[in-house]
Amino acid sequence: MRVFTAAERRNRLGRRHHLAPEAPAADETSLAERLVGLHASDPATPFLTARARVPAFTASDLELALYEQNALRKHLAMRRTLFVFPTDLLPVVQSACTEAVLAGERKRLVRDVERAGIARDGARWLARAERATLNALAERGEATGAQLSRAVPEIQGKITIGEGRSWGGQIGVAGRVFTILSAGGQIVRGPPDGSWTSSRHRWTLAGARQIPRVPEPEARRELVRRWLGAFGPATMTDLAWWTGLGLTRVRAATAELRAVEVDLEDGPGVVLPDDLDPDPAVDPWAAFLPSLDPTTMGWKQRDWYLGQHAAALFDLSGNAGPTLWWDGRVVGGWSQRGSGEVSYRLLEDVGLEARSVIEGEAARLQDWLGDIVVTARFPTPLHRELAG
Repeated sequence: MRVFTAAERRNRLGRRHHLAPEAPAADETSLAERLVGLHASDPATPFLTARARVPAFTASDLELALYEQNALRKHLAMRRTLFVFPTDLLPVVQSACTEAVLAGERKRLVRDVERAGIARDGARWLARAERATLNALAERGEATGAQLSRAVPEIQGKITIGEGRSWGGQIGVAGRVFTILSAGGQIVRGPPDGSWTSSRHRWTLAGARQIPRVPEPEARRELVRRWLGAFGPATMTDLAWWTGLGLTRVRAATAELRAVEVDLEDGPGVVLPDDLDPDPAVDPWAAFLPSLDPTTMGWKQRDWYLGQHAAALFDLSGNAGPTLWWDGRVVGGWSQRGSGEVSYRLLEDVGLEARSVIEGEAARLQDWLGDIVVTARFPTPLHRELAG
């Protein structure tokens, strides 16, 4: 049986995730394709993800690809998470993951609407709310969520979430309706109201940008193939968690792909049958990666690159904060103070040479951010400390 050491997996990570200087990504679109999507639950994440991997990247490059060239799109997919995908990958993720997510979102909203007394028949209410929202958007061409909420009486109700909990309270149903219409491919997120760090989007009708459908088994197989090409070798637990498909479906997909069982430090794993050869070695590299970066979040079993740092760098829900990497391992975290100053902390001794490289990378990140201050949407213990 082929054995993959943690060191070999970290070398692959540096090259295949375009973090090593000798393996940069060509542009933001090819990066999103290579990583099978860029996390976008935190609006700043895809921009900082691309900055770490694409030479001379600017925020306007990603905005152009998203909102003018239709090369990329924000879309709900694996694990009910928002990603930035290349548009040619949308049919795969839609059939493999989003349709199931959409069914769950509809069921939950119908239940919550009935419990809140907004309507006795939640399904009929949702159908009316969707039609009214689409009609209002057709009249306006584009609109923010707030503008649509004011214009469409059907989506002005409120529901209670997290009753009795510190984070609980009342929220409007409008956002849930937008999520359903977007996941169904009927509406698309346009440019944000504000800078690239804003999550307040303008919405437009999908029109000709409707997502083609592919058979679900074919889509699952293709999604697993792409993920293994970028993240493999990996355990079945990693694969089932990342895709959100569960063990039964990913086992079926890997069987169809004739994936090869291999030996990893954290247990048995799988890799594509034509991907058993070692990757060329890369030189040591440093990276400042954002909250929810695809590399940090890429695996469920993370000891081989995260070590013992999870408590400091992840929140209680499993969301990764900003991480500091050296040569394929997470060695610390970073944040910004209110002034915009980049601050970081090493959680282990990396040596003088590594410290010098990390210091230089921190300065480059500071220069790139300029006067932009990024507020992490999912703060972690170390992030809070460093932010002051």
